[in-house]
Amino acid sequence: MSLAFELWGVCVRRGGTTILDEVDLAVEPGEVVGLVGPSGAGKTTLLGLLNGTVRPDEGEVRVGGRPLCDRTEAQLRQLRADIGLLPQQHGLVPTLRVLQNVLAGQLGRRSLLASLRHVFLPDASEREQVHRLLASVGIAEKLYAFTAELSGGEQQRVALARALHQHPRALLADEPVASVDPARGAEILARIVSLAEGPRNSGVTVVVSLHDVQLARTLPRLVGLRAGRLAFDRSPADLSAADFDALYALDAR
Repeated sequence: MSLAFELWGVCVRRGGTTILDEVDLAVEPGEVVGLVGPSGAGKTTLLGLLNGTVRPDEGEVRVGGRPLCDRTEAQLRQLRADIGLLPQQHGLVPTLRVLQNVLAGQLGRRSLLASLRHVFLPDASEREQVHRLLASVGIAEKLYAFTAELSGGEQQRVALARALHQHPRALLADEPVASVDPARGAEILARIVSLAEGPRNSGVTVVVSLHDVQLARTLPRLVGLRAGRLAFDRSPADLSAADFDALYALDAR
């Protein structure tokens, strides 16, 4: 079953700076939500709240109907194994091959010994699974390439394949198409959105931050963040050019 996310009155501060301010947000199981807003608006911090790597200074974060603050560290690790994360910096090991980096998506679900075997001694079926995932993001031929040899866009697609290999109940993606051309970006975003398809609550919940407004407008729901506050939370059909002009105005902070 996919995961639901809830934020109630959430504030996050760093030093004397407020990163998020009184944010309320609810994401239903299997829903697809896009985060838009200028740099520094709090999009990356919000994604960190959803998988428990960022703790709120005020308010409450619930995942799957349960407050994150009630979970032990072991329970948080288990939860993160159910949440695929696509960070901006990819989080890949450059000295490993693409195959090994993708296989690492399963590490949170295995013991140390099983993890080492899975990554360094995969069987034929595991290699075939990874090959299919790479084919789905357009880089099947890179299966045995060293990750350091890939372009930024190719590394981004490896990170997506790794998250998919995790078989997540939710996917949090931070600018997942920033390093690829527009056509490939649209293709990758469509692949991410397709994860949410299926009977109610059976698909993957997707929350994705995007800098490309035109691409973001293809999503069913958009949440705009400006200076740490919620600017809007609506269907793209209900948003005007003026809404986006106000969101990205240069006097944001």
